[in-house]
Amino acid sequence: MQIVGITTQQEVFIGSKTRNFRINEFLIIEDPYQNDLMGEVVEAKTFNRYIPLNIAGDFVDSSVLESLKTLGYNIDEETIYIAKVRLLNEALYPVQTGADVRLPEFHEVKDLMIKTKKEDGLVLGVIKNTDDMAVDMDEEYKNLLYTFEEKGLCPQREIPYILDVRSMHHYPHIGVFGGSGSGKSFGLRVVLEELMKQNIPTIVLDPHFEMDFSERAGYLEDHTIDFKDKFKCLQVGYHVGVKFEDLSSQDLKNLLDAASHLTDSMNNVVDVLFKRKDSFSSFYNKLQMLTEAQEEGSIDRIDNRINYADHQEEKKAWEKRKELYLSYDKTCPYNSVKGIIWRLKRLDNEGIFSKDVREIEDGLQRGKLMVIQGNTRILQVFSTYLLNSLYHKRRDYKDALYKKIHSEYFPPFIVVTDEAHNFAPKGYDSPSKSILKEISQEGRKYGAFLILATQRPTLLDETITAQLNTKFIFRTVRASDIQTIKEETDLTMEETRRLPYLRTGDVFISSASMGRTIFARIRAAISSSPHTENPFDELKTKGKEDDEKFLNIIKSKLPINDTELLDIVIEIEKEANITFTLDSLEDRLKQMVDKSYIKKEETIFGYRYKEI
Repeated sequence: MQIVGITTQQEVFIGSKTRNFRINEFLIIEDPYQNDLMGEVVEAKTFNRYIPLNIAGDFVDSSVLESLKTLGYNIDEETIYIAKVRLLNEALYPVQTGADVRLPEFHEVKDLMIKTKKEDGLVLGVIKNTDDMAVDMDEEYKNLLYTFEEKGLCPQREIPYILDVRSMHHYPHIGVFGGSGSGKSFGLRVVLEELMKQNIPTIVLDPHFEMDFSERAGYLEDHTIDFKDKFKCLQVGYHVGVKFEDLSSQDLKNLLDAASHLTDSMNNVVDVLFKRKDSFSSFYNKLQMLTEAQEEGSIDRIDNRINYADHQEEKKAWEKRKELYLSYDKTCPYNSVKGIIWRLKRLDNEGIFSKDVREIEDGLQRGKLMVIQGNTRILQVFSTYLLNSLYHKRRDYKDALYKKIHSEYFPPFIVVTDEAHNFAPKGYDSPSKSILKEISQEGRKYGAFLILATQRPTLLDETITAQLNTKFIFRTVRASDIQTIKEETDLTMEETRRLPYLRTGDVFISSASMGRTIFARIRAAISSSPHTENPFDELKTKGKEDDEKFLNIIKSKLPINDTELLDIVIEIEKEANITFTLDSLEDRLKQMVDKSYIKKEETIFGYRYKEI
């Protein structure tokens, strides 16, 4: 392998007669005047006499061809391998043409590839095309993982990619981008498994109900790691919620606004009527009584209700309504109060106020991964309160340490969410967006970090995107998303052109802590998603189960003549508590005939179903 063509201080061309090149592999250039220079292959081509040597302005120009001839290559007869290589560090001078090139050894790239010990980092996968260097790799970095390849599950053959989680203190927040089927959710699962191994307190907002780690992947049945005691799944409204008495006026407005947008007048109603330590019942009753008084329309009509009350309790209730009417009618318009009641009732019906967040706080204190499940809208509502509460607990603790006053300990934590563009949308405000933006800008100082995954990085708030110092970029096909990735990462033009064609599980990792982009493959997950079953296999299995169930019911009644169908319907309803009509039973029997479970034959009087 030798340098050919005109060189620069940043890029060179390498030619070889015997060795083909792979994109993203590393090579060392033995420049006689500048010592060894490390470079990465960004483009690779193979040429022979049957293919034109300059295709539509390709990177192989006349200077490269002349160099090849000078160095003894027969470009008319031999197959020639050409690589475009970008130096990792800019050279002092243009690289010497004709300089030899060789493969690096592991010790020469160790500091470049591995930034932390496996015990202190997240072992997420392998760095692609490093198998030649991995041969003499330190034993501690071998046999750490498996990857999925075309032939199935494969043991590790390349240098592992280990994310230095401690570097998040200086380079906070991670983005995970990729289209449907790219491996994004699978990659996020692997990241969460590694966080559990490290016992790092983590909150996961899971709108797809898929981040359950209790089932071990079938292909790794002999693996000893078990996550059952390291995570907990909690559903909003069933296991966790908001304790109404703990809400501040701003917390309540955030929740109501997440349920449905609040007008300025509605905000004012909350500011005026809500008192600290109000219970849900006391606040709701206050609103209800005020609207009932406003519906009367005047003090005279309210006085009539008081004077003609049927009993003392009714009289006291209308006196309370009169008091509220006199105090708040002018500052709290009827329609605005009714709007608050509607939103409050909606949240209550969804169970938001039925529980509290104590179980989440306790789990974080014990270093667990707490998975919060619910549909996207419910999670937007709940996360607004939850993240505000947890972030300010951590912030208050750190501020108290700085001021040297006592405060209850609250641990650093990571917030993880899929479909992040729904929680922090670009172009308009949402309650959950404001707290995520605050954590993205200020969280590093207090030990609060974000891992945000989305299929649509273009739709994610730009301020937050700019704070993601590490980005995992899986296959992406939308031009607008690729443009966003170009602007927000250090991916080269060649790498962005490859984004639509990446294999599932292949990923570019653009990391400020590494100082460059790594091309990697995510390891096989240890746990299994609850949504791995193919829905078409599910249909087939369910159909077979239903057929067997029906056959067991009907088998003892065969043969059946068409004149007996009504009696059979009655028998089945009595014995199995299953209701058929004559038509539906006949259709079901025909289906069983089509599937060759039973046989249909004609008789003198009609037809008969028989067992085969």
